[in-house]
Amino acid sequence: MSIERTFAIIKPDAVEKNLAGKIVAHIEGAGFRIVSIKKLHMTTAIAGGFYAEHSARGFFGELVAFMSRSPCFVMCLESEDAVKKWRDTMGATNPANAADGTIRKLFGGSVGENATHGSDSAESAARELAYFFAGLELL
Repeated sequence: MSIERTFAIIKPDAVEKNLAGKIVAHIEGAGFRIVSIKKLHMTTAIAGGFYAEHSARGFFGELVAFMSRSPCFVMCLESEDAVKKWRDTMGATNPANAADGTIRKLFGGSVGENATHGSDSAESAARELAYFFAGLELL
């Protein structure tokens, strides 16, 4: 295995519930190095651009509204096999189906408000990291 980076978001629902610190602790406890982290409040334009690949899907408007309703944390995480490891650490999209001990099982409320986002491939991670971080922010 090789060291790689992935993109992660602590979503507005978790930030609103003051769970960001617990989630960061969970991330570090799982063996990730947080390369960069920043808190931001996405505009609808930023959220819409980020989720543009889903623009034709019925849930797009709701997703953009949710992601722009309050602040979130965006992160660059690093570890061996980071994309897969982060997806395993998050758990299933639906918290009801997530494995015990995963972030979404512990902190997610529903399919739509499930506490975290993670890249689904190395290619997505590269694109998503570039969307939120300038090169010098990822040294």
